Amino acid sequence: MAHTVVIAPDSFKGTIGAAAAAEALAAGWRRERPAAELRLMPMADGGEGTVDAFAAAVPGARRMPVTVTGPEGEPVQASWVLLPSTADAPEGTGVVELANTSGIELLGTPPRLRALDAHTRGFGEAIAGALAHGVSRLVLGIGSSSSTDGGTAMLTALGARFTDAAGRPIAAGARGLGSLAAADLSGLAPLPSGGVTVLSDVTNPLLGPHGAAEVFGPQKGAAPDDIPTLDAGLARLAALVDADPETPGAGAAGGTGFGLLAWGARLVPGSAAVAQLVALDAAVAAASVVVTGEGSYDGQSAAGKVPAYVGSVAGAAGVPVALVAGRIAADADTSGFAATASLTELAGSGEAAMAETARWLEEAGVQLARELTPR
Repeated sequence: MAHTVVIAPDSFKGTIGAAAAAEALAAGWRRERPAAELRLMPMADGGEGTVDAFAAAVPGARRMPVTVTGPEGEPVQASWVLLPSTADAPEGTGVVELANTSGIELLGTPPRLRALDAHTRGFGEAIAGALAHGVSRLVLGIGSSSSTDGGTAMLTALGARFTDAAGRPIAAGARGLGSLAAADLSGLAPLPSGGVTVLSDVTNPLLGPHGAAEVFGPQKGAAPDDIPTLDAGLARLAALVDADPETPGAGAAGGTGFGLLAWGARLVPGSAAVAQLVALDAAVAAASVVVTGEGSYDGQSAAGKVPAYVGSVAGAAGVPVALVAGRIAADADTSGFAATASLTELAGSGEAAMAETARWLEEAGVQLARELTPR
C-alpha cells in the first residue's frame, strides 16, 4: 500500500532553498519507493526562501513579480506571493520577504558588505506593491538582512519622512541615522484590514549588547569601530518613534523589526506562523512519515528552528519524523527523530556536501526511504 510522506525542510542556508531541498529529498524517496505519495511543504522562519516556501506549499499561490531598489541602489527583480482568499483575508494574503528585495545575498558572493550604506528601501517598495494590489493581510519575512537602518528606508517607501536638522531627507542606510533629527510617520500607508504579521526567528532587542548593531553588525561588514556608530544611530531613531526598542525581535534585520513595530505590525516566531498558514498540522496528521531538515542542526536548533517545530507537530500527531541536516553537531539532541541523515557524512566532507547539496539531499532521501517503513 502506498504511504504518504510529508517533506517539510527549512532552507539549507547558503546552499539551497527550502523548496529546492524538498524537491531533492522527494526525488531520492521516489527512487527507493516509487509508489509513495509525497506532499512537499517547504518551510521557512522568515529568512531567505520564505516566498518560495509559500509558493510551493500553498495550492493556488501566485507569484507576483516586482522590480525594486536593491540594497545598493540598483534595480532588483524580485517577487512576492499572493495567497488565495480565506475567510479572514477575503482579498488574499501578500507574502513579502526582505531577503529577495533587500537581503545580504543581493550583495554578491562573497558579499560586498556595506555596513553603513545598505538599506531596506526595496523591501518597502515590495510591501507597497502588495498593498496596491489590495491584499487583506500581509505576512513579512525579515531574515537575511543586509543593512542596519532600523527599517527607515522601508518606512520611507511606505510614506514616512525622516529628516535632518535642516529638514532635508536623510541618506538611506545606517549612515543617514547619524543626522536624523525628526521622524514623521503620519504619511505611512494604513495597515491592511487583516493586519501585518512579521516572521522572525530572532528575539534580540534593538539596542545594546544584545541588539542589532552589536550582534548582527559584524555579519554585515561592520568593523569594531562601526558598532557604536550603528547603535547610536538606532538610538536616535528609537528616541523619535513610538515603539518599544526592548520588544523581542525589535533588533531583527538590522532593526527592521523595530520599524515594523512602529508601523503597527505584530512580530511572531516564524516557524509556527508559517506552519499555521500552510496547514502543516493537517498534512502531518494524514501522513505516514515526516521528513524535515536544515543546514546545521546543533544544540541551538531546538529553540524555535524549523526541524524542532516540525518534529513537535509530528510528535503530537504520533507520526515518526526524520531529520536531514548538512551537519549534525555533537551537542545536538536527535532523540526525538526516528532516523537522521547527515549530508556531511554522506558526501565525505562538509565541503563536498555544500558543493553538491541537491545531489546529497537526494541520496539522503534514498537512505531515509530505506530506513523508514509505513506505520
